Amino acid sequence: MSGWSRITETKVKFLFFPITLFYWGVIYWRNIFYNLNFFVSRKIPTKVISVGNMTAGGTGKTPAVIYLSQLFQTKNYKVAVLSRGYGRKTAGTQLVTDGNNKVNDWRNFGDEPTLMSQKLDNVPIVVDQNRYRGAMYLIEKFNPDMIIMDDAFQHRSIERDLDLVLLNSQAGQSDYRLIPHGLLREPFSHIKRADVIIFTKSNLTEPSPKIVSRAKKTNLPIFNSSIAHNKFLNINSEVYKPENKTRAVAVSGIADPKSFYKSLDKTNIELVSKIAYVDHHEFKQSDIDQLKKTLIDNSAEIIVTTEKDMIRLTNLDLGEINIYSLSIDFQLDEPGEKYITNLFK
Repeated sequence: MSGWSRITETKVKFLFFPITLFYWGVIYWRNIFYNLNFFVSRKIPTKVISVGNMTAGGTGKTPAVIYLSQLFQTKNYKVAVLSRGYGRKTAGTQLVTDGNNKVNDWRNFGDEPTLMSQKLDNVPIVVDQNRYRGAMYLIEKFNPDMIIMDDAFQHRSIERDLDLVLLNSQAGQSDYRLIPHGLLREPFSHIKRADVIIFTKSNLTEPSPKIVSRAKKTNLPIFNSSIAHNKFLNINSEVYKPENKTRAVAVSGIADPKSFYKSLDKTNIELVSKIAYVDHHEFKQSDIDQLKKTLIDNSAEIIVTTEKDMIRLTNLDLGEINIYSLSIDFQLDEPGEKYITNLFK
């Protein structure tokens, strides 16, 4: 059986090879055209920080954007956030929030911008697949001192003052292969376009020595960051304090559920079952029915999920299910925070 599996895996990889080759070619020539100025990166009249990654999901960009927004607010910057709004049902330029209102209909804006609107105060947020158009809208309407662009490393239409690339410390060597064989969105060598590399979730797992070695060869500044859990919240954002060894079922639809489980291990709940959907999974009422059954089958008391997943659960009928999200905070190490803030003095 194992021999058959290896043969089958080889055949599948062979079938995917043309897709990989085509994808690599598109990325390669697109970057060449930008480097030769056939495609133009336009300057906008404000400071720009890009937060991006090399792999598809799971690096913690959303918590990083929230952290940076709050950090520069403490430095008296007027901050705005620009995102593509992945998974939204709308098109064009959409104002998520003017900084004062909190939204909850993620279908209009995507789950990540919706979550950011709930966690940030006085930060306008816009989603637009055309980054330049979205940035100019923010400038016209809010005149920010700084725009933080979410998931923008591969989107080079706007010049940036600081290009941050996040690398997930949980990712293994096999993840650093091009899609579809791995998670890489472009060849790792392209990371040299960045200004700073940040390893995320390094308090949960030490990053792969091989990836650290490859990162160091870029001669870019490298910093570490951690993810800290701080509390459980119910669907109304009220704090819940579970008793010791409360039996719980973990439910997630994110790219890196292993980090979620490791964070839960640091709480006082007892995890008795895990349900993992694909990233950005759109929950349906049938999923809720399955969760009810899982609770009963495992004699569990509560469902625990991520903040991003809770956003996608809010419009469903949860019935009598006790469901709570684990609130997390991104924290850059002190040298990294000093380095970044000094750039904008």
